[in-house]
Amino acid sequence: MNRNMTGRTVVITGASSGIGAEAARQLVRQGATVVPVGASKETTAAIAEELGVEPLTADYTRLAEVHSLAERLLERCPTIDVLAHNAGAMVPERRITEDGHETSLQINYLAPFLLQSLLHERLSASRTHTIVTSSVAHWNGRIRLDDLSFDKRSYSTSTAYADSKLADLLFTRELGRRTPQTGITAAAFHPGVVNSSLGRGAAGITHLMYNTRLGRMLMIDNEEGAAPLVHLATIADPHSINGQYFNKMKADSRTSKQARNPELAQRLWAHTETMLSLSSNQ
Repeated sequence: MNRNMTGRTVVITGASSGIGAEAARQLVRQGATVVPVGASKETTAAIAEELGVEPLTADYTRLAEVHSLAERLLERCPTIDVLAHNAGAMVPERRITEDGHETSLQINYLAPFLLQSLLHERLSASRTHTIVTSSVAHWNGRIRLDDLSFDKRSYSTSTAYADSKLADLLFTRELGRRTPQTGITAAAFHPGVVNSSLGRGAAGITHLMYNTRLGRMLMIDNEEGAAPLVHLATIADPHSINGQYFNKMKADSRTSKQARNPELAQRLWAHTETMLSLSSNQ
């Protein structure tokens, strides 16, 4: 059963294009007040104008902008009913951000974690349902707490992306475990292989998928890719799927062994707080 979205506030990051923009359109049609967040001022302004709302922008390669985004969301949104961490990137080469982290890790995992933490009190008071865009690529990931930024390992685009999406899934699991104390529920999903700009800079088979006509023919469109996000945002009882991973529309889907490890999820959470210099108060 789906919830009536009239009057409910939904914040979607990565909403300037792709499945984020499509989900924003669908949720506005269902009556929600959608706050689109994107990295590009031009494309985010365009989708915001289409939706009849004001845009917010933040470059996730700069954590200072995540802090600024949190401040603006707190000013703008007295209540946040749904927070969708949908922003993501596949980085073609190892680059370290000005904050000292590997770029794909920061964009896909650290920045969402930081935003969640900065908004924690508002999210807890709102009993927010958090949605995290993960990926089946997490199966190829491996969390090494001593080398999250590939200082010791050989870097590859696909491995770094897989690691970050595995971190996203562990983040979701731990959010769900903490629900009795916080009131915040969470679910993660894999949208499918969507014909988007995500993998245009990738190498190997991922490059072939995203950069050849045949590869793009095998992909799904943004409307189909957005379907799980819209479903999770509108589900009547978020507690019924709390902590779950959806593969497209399939609930409680299989995950890798590390993704099912609650101890690792807690250790990663604590390690991330240390990385981001956050106090453990959630």
